[in-house]
Amino acid sequence: MTPLKKYIRPQVLKRFLEKALNAAGSGSVVAIEYEGEMILVAGVDSPAEFDAGGADVFSEPISFNSIHSGRLLLKRSGDFEESGRLLSFMAYTLQGYVDMEAARRSIGEDSLAKYRELALLYRSVPEINTSLRLRDVVGALLNECRRENYPGEVGMVFLSDPASNRFKLFTQFGLPFGSNPEQLAGSRIFQNVIFFGRSEIVDDLDQDERWHGEIPRVRSMALIPIVSPNRCEGMLVLASENTGLFEAAHAKSLSTLASVAGISVSNAFNFEGVQRLMDAMLKALAEAIDSRDPFTAGHSERVAQLAVAFALVLNESPEFSDIHFSDADLREIYYAGILHDVGKIGIREDVLTKDSRLPKRRLEVIRSRFQIAAHAGKLNWVEAFECVRNLNTAMNPRQEDLDFVRSLSGLHWGVDDERMPLLYSDELEALLLPYGNLTPDERREIERHPAESERILQHIPLQEGFVHLLTIIRQHHERMDGSGYPDGVIGNEILLQSRLMAIVDIYDAVTQERHYKPAYTRREAMNILSGDAERGKLDAVLVNLFQTNLARVEELAERVKGSRINHIAEITGSSMFSR
Repeated sequence: MTPLKKYIRPQVLKRFLEKALNAAGSGSVVAIEYEGEMILVAGVDSPAEFDAGGADVFSEPISFNSIHSGRLLLKRSGDFEESGRLLSFMAYTLQGYVDMEAARRSIGEDSLAKYRELALLYRSVPEINTSLRLRDVVGALLNECRRENYPGEVGMVFLSDPASNRFKLFTQFGLPFGSNPEQLAGSRIFQNVIFFGRSEIVDDLDQDERWHGEIPRVRSMALIPIVSPNRCEGMLVLASENTGLFEAAHAKSLSTLASVAGISVSNAFNFEGVQRLMDAMLKALAEAIDSRDPFTAGHSERVAQLAVAFALVLNESPEFSDIHFSDADLREIYYAGILHDVGKIGIREDVLTKDSRLPKRRLEVIRSRFQIAAHAGKLNWVEAFECVRNLNTAMNPRQEDLDFVRSLSGLHWGVDDERMPLLYSDELEALLLPYGNLTPDERREIERHPAESERILQHIPLQEGFVHLLTIIRQHHERMDGSGYPDGVIGNEILLQSRLMAIVDIYDAVTQERHYKPAYTRREAMNILSGDAERGKLDAVLVNLFQTNLARVEELAERVKGSRINHIAEITGSSMFSR
């Protein structure tokens, strides 16, 4: 039974009885009965001495609320009508006290509720609005529910999936093993709350015809829609194995939390939508560049995946305990990998896809020259042309072949008195290259692409926070000994991100087939990286870490490939719901 002091303060009631007894006169008794029980009496020593059923006892009802009631009793000798009027006045006065106390308490409770609501808003708004990531927003919402100690052993948050127009479980705590939350999302109770957009408390699910035991052992539930200005973004559900736990006050404060979360969830959805759009556009741009050369297709995305995977390995490595790449850092590395070769859009096609020192048509012209010169008896054209043809596709030519072609530079051929060189100066320049198939001018054109990438991308308003993005892209061909390009920076002047990008860029390039070479094995790629590290071109510590953890890097790269880039820091953990 609710104690009487909840409806009227004991001091007030005591003073009232004293005043009432004084007004009634000597020999009178005044008593308060509450819920059929004699609580207080004045005029006798104890309630047991008072016979409430006597013929000379008058009573008036007192209402404490819509449920609880009692009586004011007066035993008094003398005029009957006067006693009745006196009791009526006493009851009127006591009822006034009760009503005033109820109003005071109501105002106090309302004020306290408002204070709690403001305190909840004050604390929850920064917590929930701190991030634009769905995981953080929804996690903060459930954390607030736990902090406020709301009833319920089970908590769930469902979010709307626009692809299927259905609500899917995003995160939960305490859900009974073997439960199917999709059944709850399909229940009539859940759908009613979504349709009307109003919170609902069901204190006894077994008595609700809309419930068919969708979640075992759950007997009461609070369903709170997470609403943004434009739509219902999701549903917050608290549930319990017990009945009668949830109250209207819970629904009110939970609705406050959900309203804060609704805006944050909407912002997070919009932000992630923009992120996905930007990711798609940047990938399309990278693919457009890669597609100019079928041998480099997919290179930019593979480098991005390997770079992020290598950065995650650095995060795990005790050797680099003073370094930690944040989620934003990892996204920056990913975007740098995707965009590192964008500057190749300004490189001529014949240079970008060059697979020999001289083009096929030029080689045919040289062959004809050699044949004509042979008729003059000055040249074994078959031997000479075979040497030129072999040299034309060699990455590391033999010295004897270079010497032989150099000896041809002094020979001429002609008809009548016209004399022409057997090999022209530009042909000799290409054929006598000590390595590769690019002339100095062509190599300088290729080496423009990091700076050209920076020039192109500086006009794109990339997301704030990517302060190193353009530097990583510009430096990905720099070398520790200063032999790199475009700026020839040395050692620690090169960003750590740029140094790891250089390693994975080389690794992917050498393990893939190109115009001018076959695909190398992993072992051969490791030997190339080790050689560059020994010559001081690559960061030796990073190369060693990459080699030691190659299997882990490739494993993580596969996870990056299948993940959403705006949740890239979670790659080492479980996958997330995708909207």
